[in-house]
Amino acid sequence: MIRVVLIAFLFFADHAIATGISPVDVPDTMAERVKACTACHGKEDKQGRDAYYPRIAGKPEGYLFNQLRNFRDERRHYRPMALLLEGLPDQYLRDMAAYFASLKQAFPAPEPLKSSPAEVELARRLITQGDPSRKIPACVECHGKDLMGTEPFIPGLLGLPRVYIIAQFGNWQNGGAMRGETPDCMSEIAKQLTTSEASAIAAWLAAQPVSEALSTHAASPAAALHSKLAMRCSSIVLPSGGLQ
Repeated sequence: MIRVVLIAFLFFADHAIATGISPVDVPDTMAERVKACTACHGKEDKQGRDAYYPRIAGKPEGYLFNQLRNFRDERRHYRPMALLLEGLPDQYLRDMAAYFASLKQAFPAPEPLKSSPAEVELARRLITQGDPSRKIPACVECHGKDLMGTEPFIPGLLGLPRVYIIAQFGNWQNGGAMRGETPDCMSEIAKQLTTSEASAIAAWLAAQPVSEALSTHAASPAAALHSKLAMRCSSIVLPSGGLQ
């Protein structure tokens, strides 16, 4: 992403010099540097030719930093992102994460809920209570009571498209999301869910409105994460250089 922009800039700069056109003075800001990122990760979630590109504005800084590093180090599968981030130092990734975490944007309208009453009840039960018999924690235990995320490492679940959530469940279940030396917390949890359960949860989450109050407040503090879940999901804090 960054390399593509740099190559394009050098090409057009050389062309401008050759034709006598004065080059444009572009400010050296993070907003300018990440414009290539916003080409895909814009103000709204959108579907590309082969994948969904989720909106990353306003997500917890620690979560964004971890994902950038996972892509760069190929712990998380997506070759284009790995190539674009190749060689970037941790501090630069931190700066990128801090920038996107600071952005506040309106959420899209909720999707129509077409689930049956039984599917709605199933989703609500798993989201608010989990299933202790299968070691499935309630979604609210990690992602916050309002499902808007837990600082600094856990993202919110509202405002995401149903098909994107379903795709992520599938990636966690079959290992398509992460390639790691240590087990991934969401992979372990997702593998306990049936296809119908994952679909019911995704449909319910996508149908929930995000109020103005929720869209502008910060994610829940890290202390909200139960100690047992923090230990179980310790893999989200990478062993070297993770945000504390």
